[in-house]
Amino acid sequence: METIGPVTRRNATGPLRRLLWSRETVRPAPRARIWVYLLPLGLLALAGLGLATGAYLTDNRQLDDVWVVILSIGSVLPIVVTLRRPVLAWRLGFVMLFLGTLEPSVKESWPWNTVQILGFLLVLGRLAVIEGAQLTVWATALSLVPVFLYAPAANAWGAALLLVAIAALGDIVSRRRRTQALLAEKEELTELERARRAVLEERTRIAREMHDVVAHHMSMIAVRAETAPYRVGGLSPAAQEELAGIAGSAREALTDMRRLLGVLRAEQDEAPRAPQPGFAELDDLIAAARAAGVEVSYSASGLTGQVVGAARPVDESAGERGQPVDNETQHDAEGHRLPTLGGAAAELAAYRIVQEALANAARHAPGSPVTVEARGLGDRLELTVRNPLTAPATPGRGHGLEGMRERAELLDGTLSAAPDGDHFVVRAVLPWGGDE
Repeated sequence: METIGPVTRRNATGPLRRLLWSRETVRPAPRARIWVYLLPLGLLALAGLGLATGAYLTDNRQLDDVWVVILSIGSVLPIVVTLRRPVLAWRLGFVMLFLGTLEPSVKESWPWNTVQILGFLLVLGRLAVIEGAQLTVWATALSLVPVFLYAPAANAWGAALLLVAIAALGDIVSRRRRTQALLAEKEELTELERARRAVLEERTRIAREMHDVVAHHMSMIAVRAETAPYRVGGLSPAAQEELAGIAGSAREALTDMRRLLGVLRAEQDEAPRAPQPGFAELDDLIAAARAAGVEVSYSASGLTGQVVGAARPVDESAGERGQPVDNETQHDAEGHRLPTLGGAAAELAAYRIVQEALANAARHAPGSPVTVEARGLGDRLELTVRNPLTAPATPGRGHGLEGMRERAELLDGTLSAAPDGDHFVVRAVLPWGGDE
């Protein structure tokens, strides 16, 4: 990657070190299907050019057979290497520029054979296309040294211009490729940002619709329930208490709705800072269901150390700083950490699963008794909610059941909801949290 800024000694000589002796990273092999056919044909053609070079050297130079073989192989080997190691190919070609001048005859216009000249031009062009401009400049400058040392004076400047032109064209292609890659990357980032904005806009639209429709009606329910004793005279104490319970439930629903709207409107998946209900609030949830007329029996076993039915402890210092409280760090009066269900997420999952199961029982089997069982079994918690079937179960999965199943699976737990004899049973298995 080229840098913009003042030229330092390290920046200037770094490409030179890479060119001459630093270890080169092997480029990946071509994956296009056409290379399956081109590679064998190319190797066969290079082998033929090597043999032709050997015949040329034998006819025109007084060389031993060993040197003929070395120069013939050295003329075509850089071409083979340049596909995956262009820097190494240039090094081989650069050395061969000196060895290729052995015993030239007076009738040769150049001290190098034709195959070697064309091969080195190909290697230099490949290097310029793959590498940066600074390394290409160093390679071109070094390549000019043997040209002016061994080529006749009349031909040296022409050869030098040809080398510079090949390197310049390769660098132009390299810059164009890098520019296209940067544009493609920028376009991809733009598409990702556009998709992200579309998701945020959709979430905002959903939040707006929920606020305008659901929150409005829930607010009206709460207001009408709270003002009913003042608007309607002669209500009995029981009726007033029932209306107060309806208003309280509506207010709690509004609080949950506001929390959900905050998550939908957030531009990132920020953790909600408001306290989340957990396993300790199950007694309050069951009490609210009983107040709504649902006959619920609740039993818990094997929950040693778990504070059932009590509010979770609160870290006052954290609350003053406005930080969210993690119940995994809380302790009881004796200093023992209160075990949780894998943290706030699992506690919330347990609470929501029981909440949805109670709501489904009240909706589909009104007036039927509901049994809630919680059992701690070493490394997991089992929740069971059952109610009698008052009508044949209809196939299909509602949003509530799907949401319960997703909550359990996110914690590596399981959930099943299906008829069992003459009852409908919801079973959830959630892993306990560690005691670190």
